[in-house]
Amino acid sequence: MNTLSKIESAVPLPISVDDILAARVRISGSVVHTPTLVSQTLSAMFGCKVYLKFENLQFTAAYKERGALNRLLQLDEEAKGKGVIAASAGNHAQGLAYHGRRLGVPVTIVMPNTTPTVKVTQTQGHGATVVQFGEKFDDAYAHARELEVQQGLTFVHPFDEPDIMAGQGTVALEMLEDAPEIDTLIVPIGGGGLFSGMATAAKAMKPDIKVYGVQAELYPSMYDYIKGANLPCDGDTLAEGIAVKEPGELTRRFVERLADDVLLVSERHLEEAVSLLLQIEKTVVEGAGAAGLAALLTHKELFAGRSVGLILTGGNIDTRLLANVLLRDLARSGRLARLRIILQDRPGALFHVARIFDQEAVNILELSHQRIFTNLPAKGLSLDVECETRDGAHLERLIAALRQVGYEVAPIEVA
Repeated sequence: MNTLSKIESAVPLPISVDDILAARVRISGSVVHTPTLVSQTLSAMFGCKVYLKFENLQFTAAYKERGALNRLLQLDEEAKGKGVIAASAGNHAQGLAYHGRRLGVPVTIVMPNTTPTVKVTQTQGHGATVVQFGEKFDDAYAHARELEVQQGLTFVHPFDEPDIMAGQGTVALEMLEDAPEIDTLIVPIGGGGLFSGMATAAKAMKPDIKVYGVQAELYPSMYDYIKGANLPCDGDTLAEGIAVKEPGELTRRFVERLADDVLLVSERHLEEAVSLLLQIEKTVVEGAGAAGLAALLTHKELFAGRSVGLILTGGNIDTRLLANVLLRDLARSGRLARLRIILQDRPGALFHVARIFDQEAVNILELSHQRIFTNLPAKGLSLDVECETRDGAHLERLIAALRQVGYEVAPIEVA
């Protein structure tokens, strides 16, 4: 530990469990006390007792409104009259806008010009004034800080403020009161506000509880800080809600002091987790909200035999993106496949192939011939067949049957 770390470790953390208890009193009745439920199926899959906290059932479909409301409720009358400002293209924006309108506090949200229209309209629908500026979040953030000074607004940070952390910590209070047998929490980390609040509350209530942070492999900013690593921090992650390049100055102190470890998860496991939650729990969760389950998929042995609490932090995922995730999961499991079959270009060729699909009880969804843009001989063609099977074994039987009668077959794999 370097000298600076030693000094920081001796400084009291910016919030205590008392701040979180006070936040609960303030926001009670204005946010949903979401259920914490055991998942029998996931528990059997992972060899541990899995509890799910359904924060995707909040009005704005995310936990973020807890911290936003706690911050708004502590503004003085002058600040309430002038209004607040934030830079966000996600759940923080909607939580702040929704509760700002409820309380009569004007809210301005600065978003990059690249923000999807649906997020702009959703935030405007909650009563906020949306200003679009710059191409990246950093541009929007800098412009928000300029407007803060110019217009005398109060800036509300998405994670690096004590009031925000205290509000988010109420999630842990509810979880551990509703399910006191939980001995392990897995908490998604972007900037670290949720982890800071939850770990503070959890360690005060149960000092021996294990609290793990989890980040997407593409955005390991807090992992880099804690581990002294230098992994790249960029890319197009499914978990955009935790895609933060720079951890908070305050929140990193909580993670450094209270985290048992910070884990990384791949995009593939994030996709699988989103799909599992929809199929098994019948609940829609965004990529960041599924990060805890992705950690179970990635580090199954670490949590074996424990009682693990996962927070489904939000459910705001684009419907087309969700459809892609589900279809890709079907493809990886073998229930949906695309096969490339080499044929001779003669009458009846397609009929003979289709007959094998019929014999194996495989449903054909789509066909595509290619005669021109191919390196096959002029009398050859490639046939791409998109088909639906029961599972991977069923698909393998189909491929074996095609090869047995002499067809050259290659599955087109999903990344």
